[in-house]
Amino acid sequence: MKQILAELKKLAKDKHLENKKFFDKLKKKTPKNLDYLMQELHEAEFKRTDCLQCANCCKTTGPLFTSADIERISKHLKQKPQQFTDQYLRIDEDHDYVLQSVPCTFLGADNACFIYDVRPKACREFPHTDRKKFQQIADLTMKNVAICPAAYNIVETMKKKISV
Repeated sequence: MKQILAELKKLAKDKHLENKKFFDKLKKKTPKNLDYLMQELHEAEFKRTDCLQCANCCKTTGPLFTSADIERISKHLKQKPQQFTDQYLRIDEDHDYVLQSVPCTFLGADNACFIYDVRPKACREFPHTDRKKFQQIADLTMKNVAICPAAYNIVETMKKKISV
């Protein structure tokens, strides 16, 4: 996995222009079955991919925390929301709540999440490759292919299956 992650950034960088052109065309001419196809590709990839072997998303990026996330997680940790916010979060340049630092505070040495059952929505949905109207999150997807081997594989398979 270390070798794959070491190569992933370079692979994503090498494919960046190709992916950008592909997503630009996809936005202009979206196949009717795109949501169905993305769900299929996502499910197939995550049958092969074990996130616990990687956890690169948790090691290199932090999710946005919604108010609902903060309420749910602080309750789980038996803290007041303000305590949780003060202890773990900061407000970023976009005025969103994010982790004070990465890797994620809640990531264990075994790559398991201490708060998995109540994790933020952004973590539950990552890498967002099964999201409806997938073509609308091209910029996010292009960032995620450099972080997540599964997202990279899904986009590469998608380009082979869709001609735009």
